[in-house]
Amino acid sequence: MKYGIFFLLFFYGLGKLSAQGNANAIVGVWLSENKRLKVEVYESNKKYFGKILWQYEKIDPETGKPKLDKENPDPAKRNRPLIGLQVLKDFEFKDGFWKNGYVYNSQNGKTYSCEIWMEGKDVLVLRGYWGLVYHTEKWTRVKGG
Repeated sequence: MKYGIFFLLFFYGLGKLSAQGNANAIVGVWLSENKRLKVEVYESNKKYFGKILWQYEKIDPETGKPKLDKENPDPAKRNRPLIGLQVLKDFEFKDGFWKNGYVYNSQNGKTYSCEIWMEGKDVLVLRGYWGLVYHTEKWTRVKGG
């Protein structure tokens, strides 16, 4: 009987460790589906965020300067550079999904509720919602950061 309890507690503990390990599976650098952005996903206080590290078109052809967040609905934020801009915010890991977060689309200045899951270890699936309508993208892990 005491061995049965030991094994039960042992496997329960392994399950907990496994779930905790899965939570950080999205940490790393990801290339967007259209291959125009690299986003670094990181954990902070048990929530997950992502910021733009690289973009295909860094310079605004109109100004000859680095691209800015010019579509932001808040005029005070339109002078922020896109490189370093947080585009994923407040995701919580639960039941194999990263939920209750938001994705910001700098191309139109809109923020969407979003959920994330993984397909294998190198594909990140993001689904952004606008009411009942949604858009899904698959990002791939960048090897070596």
